Amino acid sequence: MRGPSSIDIAGVHDGAGHAFKQTATETAAWAPGRYWWTLRAASADSDVIELETGELLIAPDMVAADTFDGRSEAETALAAIDAVLGKRATIDQERYRINNRELYRMSVSDLTKLRAHFVALVARERRKAAGQSGWGRTIPVRFS
Repeated sequence: MRGPSSIDIAGVHDGAGHAFKQTATETAAWAPGRYWWTLRAASADSDVIELETGELLIAPDMVAADTFDGRSEAETALAAIDAVLGKRATIDQERYRINNRELYRMSVSDLTKLRAHFVALVARERRKAAGQSGWGRTIPVRFS
């Protein structure tokens, strides 16, 4: 597996297949984050075949963590946009210059468009987590 760190696990022959086992002590050292994995088989003469690939998320150990933020990236981005919009109500400049340095701020209309995008993403994530369709309500249709 490759992600925040490299994790290599060798399979052990187990009857008709192979088993991949790690103890809790071994997995406790794994860095949390998004990983991409590949399952490969190697023959005695060093031929290698990639059998399957995928992606997984190793979550942090909430018991061992001092703090934990379980929000998705979309939820974090939405909160940041809301914070900017909240502060923007007291700031009326979109651009200013101090000693040859300029700061451009995103317009409120652009921020509200971006916010709408992330609201939809968060709603889709929450529907999916609740076991509902990621695309919204299902409407049955019959053609005759």
